[in-house]
Amino acid sequence: MEEGARTTTRTALLSESSSTTTLNLVLSTLVATCGSYTFGNAVGYSSPAESGIEDDLGLNTAEYSIFGSILTIGAMLGAVFSGKIADLIGRRGAMGVSEIVCILGWLAILFSKDAWWLDIGRFLVGCGIGVLSYVVPVYIAEITPKNVRGTFTSFSQLMIGFGQALTFLTGSLVNWRTLALIGIIPCLVHLLGLFLVPESPRWLAKCGRIKEFEAVLQFLRGENADISQEAADIIEYTENIQWISEDGILYLFQRKYAYSILVGVGLMVFQQLGGLNGFTFYTSVIFESAGFSSKLGTIAAAVVQILMTVLGVLFIDKCGRRPLLLISVAGTCLGCFLTGLSFFLQDLQSGKELIPILVLIGVLVFLGSFQLGLAGIPWIIMSEIFPINIMVSAGSLVTFVSWVGAWIIAVTFNFSFGWSTAGTFFIFAGICGVGILFIAKLVPETKGRALEEIQISITHSLQ
Repeated sequence: MEEGARTTTRTALLSESSSTTTLNLVLSTLVATCGSYTFGNAVGYSSPAESGIEDDLGLNTAEYSIFGSILTIGAMLGAVFSGKIADLIGRRGAMGVSEIVCILGWLAILFSKDAWWLDIGRFLVGCGIGVLSYVVPVYIAEITPKNVRGTFTSFSQLMIGFGQALTFLTGSLVNWRTLALIGIIPCLVHLLGLFLVPESPRWLAKCGRIKEFEAVLQFLRGENADISQEAADIIEYTENIQWISEDGILYLFQRKYAYSILVGVGLMVFQQLGGLNGFTFYTSVIFESAGFSSKLGTIAAAVVQILMTVLGVLFIDKCGRRPLLLISVAGTCLGCFLTGLSFFLQDLQSGKELIPILVLIGVLVFLGSFQLGLAGIPWIIMSEIFPINIMVSAGSLVTFVSWVGAWIIAVTFNFSFGWSTAGTFFIFAGICGVGILFIAKLVPETKGRALEEIQISITHSLQ
């Protein structure tokens, strides 16, 4: 009986309705990516707010470091529960709860009188974005047809970049309390926008709400679109996995899920341990250490990141996930090497005129290459490769790993940078080099394939 169901599924679920992009689909995606803007806004807040908070509240460098890094601690906690929250109350409900938590966090920062309330607020914002970092790409992947899924999901990373860049620019014009107040605006926009968009059709199908599922799918694909084949494929796939016991962390460690877990976790490891937070959190320190203007370098970095993110959005469904990932991680490897080389020359007291230019090129190559693919594609692939019965635990695990990696680099970078500036970036280059091999050998191409098709092929490849 089990084999018969698998055979039927293998032959029947490999198609999806050839639907065009509709206004409802675009609106739903834009509303969801407001959560990504919230993410970027929160990450970008600590840099422009630093001097103002330290002056007004009398924080020392160590206390402010706690304020900055506690965001990742909150995000880890949010990541642990992100899948379960999204499964219990739906993708739309999870986004709404997350934004409410973020608003509470921003209010705590806005009205804080000491470090204690600052840290509570930052922690709450971290909890909120920890959930958003999981549920936004999952929601977008579940509402979009296969031919535009990569492009639409990559809008999430584009909005993160815009959130970071605009927060940095706004922070140079207003004080830190006003900046915290401004941080509430995207949360409110997202929260109100959720009343205008539907729940994920695949989540509705999993919950057995078939009439709502069909109505939502028709709404997203267009009034005149033929959704019969896509709806049948999703329902049949969902029904065929209902007999599988519900997901849990221990349940993930089975041979049939090993490949998808390895790919999901591995991509997040290389995304974070390749030095991202070292380059983003300490951009000014890197430039100043090499004798280059930190203000000019930071502006150049912001422009390059936005441009490369836009290129990634344009090419992801044309070139595919793997080619962009390989180009991206190769570029980050080169960027780390060039940055390390500049500091190596500095240690040798050689090529003093070359060092500032070389470090600028290295930082821009790293950040631009990262935004091209490594920033967003791991989240896209994460939302594509896990069967719905393990999506809760697997998604939470992968998101947690990402935030742990972010915390590790954020905490250790200052120590390693003090130990050896050149050695720090050469280590990052080595990690990125291993990442090239990992992607080339193990990461599947998911472009133009239905979610059910991807998940079935991965599961059965190990059976």
